[in-house]
Amino acid sequence: MFRTHLGQFHFLGPAALLALFLSTGALAQKAHPPIAFTPPTLSLSASKSVVTTCDGTPSQVQLDAPATSPDGNPLHYRWSATGGRITGEGPSVVWDLEGLAPGIYKATINIHTGNIKGECEAFTSTTVVVKGCAPLIQPACPSVEIISPTNVAVDQPVTFSSNVYGGTPVVSPIYNWTVSAGTIIEGQGTSSIKVDTTGLAGQTIKATLSLGGQALDCSASSGVSIPLPQAKSRKFDEFAAISRNDEKARLDNYAIEIQNDPTSTAYVVIYPQRSARGGDTQRRSQQIVDYLVNTRHVDAKRIVSVIGVARDELHVELWICPQGTTPQQP
Repeated sequence: MFRTHLGQFHFLGPAALLALFLSTGALAQKAHPPIAFTPPTLSLSASKSVVTTCDGTPSQVQLDAPATSPDGNPLHYRWSATGGRITGEGPSVVWDLEGLAPGIYKATINIHTGNIKGECEAFTSTTVVVKGCAPLIQPACPSVEIISPTNVAVDQPVTFSSNVYGGTPVVSPIYNWTVSAGTIIEGQGTSSIKVDTTGLAGQTIKATLSLGGQALDCSASSGVSIPLPQAKSRKFDEFAAISRNDEKARLDNYAIEIQNDPTSTAYVVIYPQRSARGGDTQRRSQQIVDYLVNTRHVDAKRIVSVIGVARDELHVELWICPQGTTPQQP
């Protein structure tokens, strides 16, 4: 039954009562909708991912975890870590890792938000690697040995090689060669070089090896002397029994060559004829020397006359000999 605005009561049947109950429940459902929350957003960042725990080295890490609640509800932070100390509260804290053994450590942030009608929470974490102090290594140059060539010839290339070993830290050496004379024709950037020595007779070549990639200036040098050309005697002319005028013409050319090389000695070698009479060979030798001295004005001190072994026929050889040399034996 129900009461009308006139204060009268009316009785309802079962069907009417069920309809009235359902309509009243629908109104209640419409007046109180279900409660729904939007989850908060959360991120976490660390100022360092690796910390070295050495004396005097800072071991703190700044942790920042900005979060928002879309519904505008208050946020509550709860920090934890597998090692070290966390100081501060709220979205920004300091994580102190001093004194920890080398390893990987994790920091976790958990937030929750809501009101009397319900709560939501979120969490995330980050890791930091703790490294110990590396031992202090004083840099030292490796041992550098340069091997100089032993068989050196005039105007021939020479080879310098090297042995490099030891040193700290151990790194692959970078080879940089320089030479005081000549030209590097092979091997720059390697442990061995070849040097062109053309025109360097009588000089000393110094090769210097500098090693790149080192903490210090690491270098070594070695030198080698290029010999002078070996002096050799040479036969200028030779003739048998010829006319006096032909002999003078040959001696004129001989005198010019001797005077062009003032350090050389003139050797006149006469091989007498076996059938010659005594004194003929000496007279022939003296005749040649007198012409060179008196007519061509060659210093007599620079002329040496030699009597060779007798032959079937008279034979004369004119030699030009640098200092320290004599005519080559036949």
